[in-house]
Amino acid sequence: MDKVISRRGLIGGLAAAGAAAVLPRTALARGGQLYPRTHAFMKGFVDRRELAGILAAIGKGQAAPDYFGVGTLALDSATPLGPDTLWRIYSQTKPVTGIAAMLLVEEGKIKLDQPIADFLPAFANMKVLNTPGGSITDVRPARRPITVRQLITHSSGIGMAALEKGPLPDAYDEAGITDGRLSRQPIPGFKMGPPAPGLTVMVDRLATLPLFYEPGSKWLYSVGLAVMGRVIEVVTGQPFDAFLKARIFDPLGMKSTGFRVAAADVPRLSTNYALIDGVLSPIDRAATSVFLDPPAAPYGGGGLVSSARDYDRFLAMLLGEGRIGGAGGVSIMKPETARLAMSNLLEDSVVRKGTLIEGWGAGAGGRVSLPGSMTGEGVFGWGGAAGTTGFIDRKRGYRVGAYTQALPPAALSFQGKFGETFYKDVMA
Repeated sequence: MDKVISRRGLIGGLAAAGAAAVLPRTALARGGQLYPRTHAFMKGFVDRRELAGILAAIGKGQAAPDYFGVGTLALDSATPLGPDTLWRIYSQTKPVTGIAAMLLVEEGKIKLDQPIADFLPAFANMKVLNTPGGSITDVRPARRPITVRQLITHSSGIGMAALEKGPLPDAYDEAGITDGRLSRQPIPGFKMGPPAPGLTVMVDRLATLPLFYEPGSKWLYSVGLAVMGRVIEVVTGQPFDAFLKARIFDPLGMKSTGFRVAAADVPRLSTNYALIDGVLSPIDRAATSVFLDPPAAPYGGGGLVSSARDYDRFLAMLLGEGRIGGAGGVSIMKPETARLAMSNLLEDSVVRKGTLIEGWGAGAGGRVSLPGSMTGEGVFGWGGAAGTTGFIDRKRGYRVGAYTQALPPAALSFQGKFGETFYKDVMA
């Protein structure tokens, strides 16, 4: 996720050519009737003008999803939402990168417990802070190497400047180590320097800085999936964004997903907001969005823009254990690889108490439910910094996406309570 408003506050339309993508009112109404509590929950945020618009996409098995929404592309817009509305999905990029890594595991090109220094030699002799939050010169040699498993489960010791305190987060900022972008304009109360010029430079700079914790010792939300993107480049000889397009987006028919929005797609792009002094303020309008520019790097942890239709296809592939569309559909990975990706990959030694995944496990870029959770085993997914969320429930056969644009998500209960509300409808 990305930095906005306060360092600690962040975490856990269709006009012109796009008008044909708006669902008929009857289709939207059907979803609201099937999931009435969820629809009422969404409507409340828009009625109170806490959010400009919300779209949900809920599917069962490999059947077509039900889309239903409230509100519009922006507070000052009359354009309705639809399945092809574009959303900044930020950290929902992470499971995509995690699956990309698992494709290479399946092919034997990398191993889960292989040191990343085999591909990125600059990470061969990492140092660790002696005191969390302490001086970046008060360090000791890491006792073990960072592995691929640790990168994709946030247990590598790498962190994220937005969520930590002390000199090391400041060093991240100064080095331009980030995992996404927010706006062309300054955001009150937030300092952000220019990003590093490219993924290679960013990752090389990161390797010169100490780790927050010993690899494999603690779950710490991080830019590890961005580093994984660079590993993928080295292993495949392809730019990371090209690999995603060739191996995931094109085969799954995800035509609206990428790291940049084309000028022709501006009418489909929603406005992003931030809650500043309790007021929903636009920070990235469609016509002038920072996502119209090429990114400094294809950020594997938070850089994608996507649509509900596209991300539902990704979730359908996960629910189909690597295949979308059933027996006659398209497969991008073996079922056993998909099941491994969505299992708890965390080592038992990793401390989770007091973190965003306390009581959960971690798979390839997403959170994994455990037997003792409310839903039981089988839930896999993650959310984004602007309030989006996407997950599957393998036990019950659901795939669920919810999309809005306001950060930080912790300022409202939408992202945190959406899944809980959905399950009330399911249990009813």
